[in-house]
Amino acid sequence: MSPRNYSFERASRALNPTGGFLAGFAYSLNPYVGCAFGDSGGCPFCYVRALAIARRGGRSWGSWVVAKANLAELLEAELKALGRAGRLDRTTVFMSSATDPYQGLERSAKLSRGALEAFIRHPIRRLLLQTRSPLVERDLDLLRQLGARVIVSITLETDDDAVRRALTPTSPSVERRLRTARLMKREGVPVQLAIAPMMPNHPERFAALADEAADRVIVDTYFAGDGECGRRSRALGIGELYARLGYEGWFRPGAEAELMRALRARLGEERVLFSREGFGAV
Repeated sequence: MSPRNYSFERASRALNPTGGFLAGFAYSLNPYVGCAFGDSGGCPFCYVRALAIARRGGRSWGSWVVAKANLAELLEAELKALGRAGRLDRTTVFMSSATDPYQGLERSAKLSRGALEAFIRHPIRRLLLQTRSPLVERDLDLLRQLGARVIVSITLETDDDAVRRALTPTSPSVERRLRTARLMKREGVPVQLAIAPMMPNHPERFAALADEAADRVIVDTYFAGDGECGRRSRALGIGELYARLGYEGWFRPGAEAELMRALRARLGEERVLFSREGFGAV
């Protein structure tokens, strides 16, 4: 992405109350508006592409990013207020719900790193850090300090890199994301794999990889997780995309059954979660 498509603006707040799919969390935290892994228009299945924000300024989703320039000062003030109210130990935060906190701009802007530093100064009950980017490894020093108060959730939709290249070609490879998950686990940082949305895969192999790379796994689908029983995913053209790629058998309700069976057999019931209930299990 060209630097001209990066901008910095002041936000009105850092922590936003959640509901719906993320009702298990008190707040969401998005250091950036917009999300870009290259100039490809973003991941084809991303639900944010169907929202009004995706058409900001007439530009296509995935081609621009706005950084919240004052995120650090806002978050510091809001966490202090929660502390004065005696609510920090009951506060749970999902970071991030509508962007990736470790996309390219984070290398220089360091807004997500600044947020982790604030959470160390003002410890909350639980922070779930959702990303597909190996850049999260940069902040391992802070994640170790947060200990059991953080879960690093690595998005890994498939175990098959050919599928990854066909559907999300600008995202990090399967093996690179697995390497990040293994590192976090080895360093004692709680880690989960978010198979969300589940893409075509090899269930037994995927289960074996998940077992050694993560403490737990969450599976979500286009039909359970898009908020509209698959209608939003159909409107985004996922059915047509899958048919064009020869994956049509994977775009249907219940396609996750074989993977769920393999995961539960390998990891045990308690380490395998599903969709909204799973994401809310903080």
